[in-house]
Amino acid sequence: QVQLVESGGGLVQPGGSLRLSCAASGFTFSSYNMRWYRQSPGNERELVAGISSRSDSIIYVDSVKGRFTISRDNAKNTVYLQMNSLKPEDTAVYYCNVVFYRTPYWGQGTQVTVSS
Repeated sequence: QVQLVESGGGLVQPGGSLRLSCAASGFTFSSYNMRWYRQSPGNERELVAGISSRSDSIIYVDSVKGRFTISRDNAKNTVYLQMNSLKPEDTAVYYCNVVFYRTPYWGQGTQVTVSS
């Protein structure tokens, strides 16, 4: 079965950094685009970043461009989100996502809180 497990969230001060990881299993990881989403209370889940199977195409939501970096290690079946210069508005639950046979799969999420 498809399984996605996020880790790396936590409490950080504004301007700080976190690195999120998503460990994937149950599918051929190297053949699929991977995405990071986030959701904060009262808001819809939004796409933060996406990366193609060979890392040749990468997208970011405008609000994180220049601060976040998505990457993947296909040998480790893991996708990462390096988050720098964090702002309070980055506070959210961050989710890893893959669309497998037209079905979206989600991890359990990892909480990121940016606060002084």
